[in-house]
Amino acid sequence: MRRTGFIAATLAIIAFAATRRQKVGVWGGIPYDWRWPTPAVIRERFWNRADARIFTPKVFGWGWSINIPALLQRLGG
Repeated sequence: MRRTGFIAATLAIIAFAATRRQKVGVWGGIPYDWRWPTPAVIRERFWNRADARIFTPKVFGWGWSINIPALLQRLGG
């Protein structure tokens, strides 16, 4: 049941993004990025010491990635 809902939501987001021709944005409060990931984007989302957010927009797809330096700083590392 959960899987079906997730698949339906993902397809709805893809359809929404295609109709608006936006590859990056927010839908339903959740960020999406359908651009092909580059090394710079991967580094910006997973290893960005200048960004205090733990959860950054996902490198590719719908959801969030984890900014490891921000997480380690919050954990006291």
